[in-house]
Amino acid sequence: MNEGIDRKGLKARFWETTPLELLNQQEWEALCDGCGKCCLNKLEDEDSGEIALTRVACRLLDDNSCQCAHYENRHQFIPECIVLRPDNLDSHAYWMPQTCAYRLLWEGKPLPQWHPLLTGDPNSPHAAGVTVRGWTVSEFDTPEEDWEDHIIEEPI
Repeated sequence: MNEGIDRKGLKARFWETTPLELLNQQEWEALCDGCGKCCLNKLEDEDSGEIALTRVACRLLDDNSCQCAHYENRHQFIPECIVLRPDNLDSHAYWMPQTCAYRLLWEGKPLPQWHPLLTGDPNSPHAAGVTVRGWTVSEFDTPEEDWEDHIIEEPI
């Protein structure tokens, strides 16, 4: 299990002075706020291209920690899981949650005040109520034809 995001020893406010494409691996990973929303199944309107988040979670998401239970080897279980990187962010940002740090920085926006990089507290997203903790449903127990019944409004 992913034991959390390593934010120790990082330069203060590095995301404001270093372009996304120049971040090292630790800095890149530290941008993740741990909300778990990227692990929610999404529906895309074929006509408009609009993306809707559902509360239907990937089978690897631990909805208490809001982290992937098999982060390092998730592709063995979910081959289509996206590895977000600076060189593919432009093709994936549109479906990322509205509060996602990667999306916000790509759009030239600041991090939200509850982000752990600003608060120093890895639990601040949970305290702010912006994570999926405790309210997802299993993709195993929810037929795909019922996913529309679980659409959620953003931002959460």
